Amino acid sequence: MKQKYGIFDMDGTLVDSMGYWRQLGVEYLHNKGITEIPPDILRMLQPMTLAQSTTLFADAFHLPGTPVEILAEMNDMMAVHYGRDVLLKDGIVEYLDELQRRGVALCVASATDKPLIELCLGRLGILDRFAFLLSCEEVGYGKDRPDIYNIAVSRLGGIPSETVVYEDAPYAIRTAKDAGYQVAAIYDEGISDARWAELAALADYRLEHWSQALDLIP
Repeated sequence: MKQKYGIFDMDGTLVDSMGYWRQLGVEYLHNKGITEIPPDILRMLQPMTLAQSTTLFADAFHLPGTPVEILAEMNDMMAVHYGRDVLLKDGIVEYLDELQRRGVALCVASATDKPLIELCLGRLGILDRFAFLLSCEEVGYGKDRPDIYNIAVSRLGGIPSETVVYEDAPYAIRTAKDAGYQVAAIYDEGISDARWAELAALADYRLEHWSQALDLIP
């Protein structure tokens, strides 16, 4: 398959941001003066989405504000990290530049809200590499459904079989594979060996560093 199109996830794929997301709940509680967090709450947080965690916080700690307001505050905190702290994955700029040299059309498809994507990639200087940005919020569905990939490839003017989707989450890789896309699994610092093995088993390409992509993906 000659690659003609590329659809990139952002967090954990283009940028090293997952550590900030993983600690966001604890950071939020600390900012509210809650420094003693029961172990069972920490365990419950691990598989939760950000929206689910806001309901847990409101109920468990009797915080002022609705879950929607808490979510907005947490997103504001993450915006600070995107605007100041988050860094690019090593080697990604060179890879994006090579894809553009080859004429591959690129976009971003992320679960992160579009203003945060723009903030992060704009600060890091790679926003102009992408034809457009697409968020799950705009689409109305998460990456457990292929809608975001299908809308993205349609806007790029391509078809799934000529497109590589770059992801770091098993469920997203599975969704894209089932929809007929080629998929590259991206290694992210902090994931377990078991999780990486799961990613590698699902994907067509396994990238522990972006420099590998130049040789592995045609």
